[in-house]
Amino acid sequence: MAILEYIDEKLSTKRWQISHNRLVKAISGCHHRFMVGYHQKISLFSEADTQRLAKRIGQLLMPGDVILLRGEIGSGKSFFVRALIQSLQDMPEDVPSPTFTLIQTYITKIGEIWHADLYRLTAPCEIDELGLLDAFETAITLVEWPEILSLVAPSSSLYLDFKVHQDGLIRDLSLSSKSSNWSNRLGQQNDI
Repeated sequence: MAILEYIDEKLSTKRWQISHNRLVKAISGCHHRFMVGYHQKISLFSEADTQRLAKRIGQLLMPGDVILLRGEIGSGKSFFVRALIQSLQDMPEDVPSPTFTLIQTYITKIGEIWHADLYRLTAPCEIDELGLLDAFETAITLVEWPEILSLVAPSSSLYLDFKVHQDGLIRDLSLSSKSSNWSNRLGQQNDI
């Protein structure tokens, strides 16, 4: 927690804020160069493809897993999370985007799931205030707009990077992690 307070203190000056923003962009823009554990790219041609993938990944999750979803607005992050959570509920319920609540929690067949949207966060100390650091250890955590986590994201996180084709229908999805654990769990199969 002292590290987060130190970072917050440093970010309070405009010069440090600009440097932090550049660092976050640099880290999020080139993270694949440093990830050696797992990497796969797939194309999602329909909402049904996205739902099937979400269900497949959902079946492999366990408490302590962290999935970080990145992509532009409308790229399919929230749709993916909704499909994943609903596939794990006995009685699928509405799964709204937590854009304003920041966190939504769900009880599922495999444990508690935290769905976070960090788009509106402005300082790293807010991460701890939300309880996310604890959730990383005890729950399944799905995080949209995770860039502010750059310094505290678990090294075992699975990154899902969504990119929309120009036609607006097809999505390219890059799955990556520093942890070889995901390689063992997801494999290099075409059916994920």
